[in-house]
Amino acid sequence: MNILQTLLKDKQKSDTPYLRAGQVIRVYEKIKEGGDKERIQIFEGLVIAVKHGKGLDGTFTVRKIGAGGVGVERTFPLHMPAIEKIEILRTEHIRQAKLYYIRKQLGKKTKKRKTKVQNLVFDMGGNKEEAQEPADAQEASEMQENNDDVAEDEQSIEEKKEEISGEQQKVDSADEGEKK
Repeated sequence: MNILQTLLKDKQKSDTPYLRAGQVIRVYEKIKEGGDKERIQIFEGLVIAVKHGKGLDGTFTVRKIGAGGVGVERTFPLHMPAIEKIEILRTEHIRQAKLYYIRKQLGKKTKKRKTKVQNLVFDMGGNKEEAQEPADAQEASEMQENNDDVAEDEQSIEEKKEEISGEQQKVDSADEGEKK
């Protein structure tokens, strides 16, 4: 190993996520405001390109649709010190390595097949953790209420389908009676 590689090895982050085109990710970036104020800015979008692998010069490009339907792209260095963590929300099934064609497409044409992936959070400090469960009882009860509402809606839809099919059978039998 030469001297340059040993110096650069210290700059690399230990646990970087495996990113590929088609993943929807959330990047948490530290932003300095004013003198000593810091905040974390979140940029969520579709990974359209990954270049130079996991090396120190590796980059990835994320695209999202901003306010007013304007596409916004940001290219992040993979080992940038300002990146707090990267969260992989879902992975879409694609065959291309670069998704530059997405820039020209609008609406439903940009949709891809989705594969189910659990949320993964890569803390750039070196910890990998799974998506968190609801933090408090209130969140858990809200999630349960939403699930109950969905179940009630599905049940009412089934009842309406049965009602409609019963009415259709009555109409069909009445039509047969008139024909005779």
